[in-house]
Amino acid sequence: MQRNRYRTVWCTYTLVSLGALTAVNLILTRFLAINIGGFGRIQLGAIARIMAGLWFGPLAGGLCGLVSDLLGCLIQGYAVNPLITLAAILWGVIPALFLPEGIFSGSNISRKMGILRLCAGTVAACFICTLILTTAGLVLINGMNLYAIFPTRLIQFALQTPVYCVLVCLLFYSPVTSQIRQILYMQLGRHKTQAS
Repeated sequence: MQRNRYRTVWCTYTLVSLGALTAVNLILTRFLAINIGGFGRIQLGAIARIMAGLWFGPLAGGLCGLVSDLLGCLIQGYAVNPLITLAAILWGVIPALFLPEGIFSGSNISRKMGILRLCAGTVAACFICTLILTTAGLVLINGMNLYAIFPTRLIQFALQTPVYCVLVCLLFYSPVTSQIRQILYMQLGRHKTQAS
């Protein structure tokens, strides 16, 4: 797994976990969000997408983002906005690409380096997904005025980013991560045994 840090182990455990993370994302995004006006919302749903990518790989994180966005549009009766859907996918992909090599194997990666990389990935995802793609989707597809909505988007970015960084680091360095990795290592071992 160390060489294949971006690999997703597809098994029943992964699919059930992604389903649960998708449900958490829907609840946090669609039902527990705080509107700040000007087409900005403070919500924690992206945390579920980020953790799906960090725990199960960028492909799984992107899948979690795609499914949760499509289901959210269906639940609330919105048309699918391709740029916002792309942003939902990238929430699960970008932070996972920042994980340092060997972070799961107990190698000499310091906790400080791991936290810096997690925060850098989270900030990059916040910037690309919130400020660029979602704003572009609202302006280009929905026809909103960039100058009217951008100040609120900046406030949303400034408020959410530090909260996301703290929550991502707390969740990643919690016992949940080691339990997930242990189960996935066992599943990977079974697949190798069955293949040989």
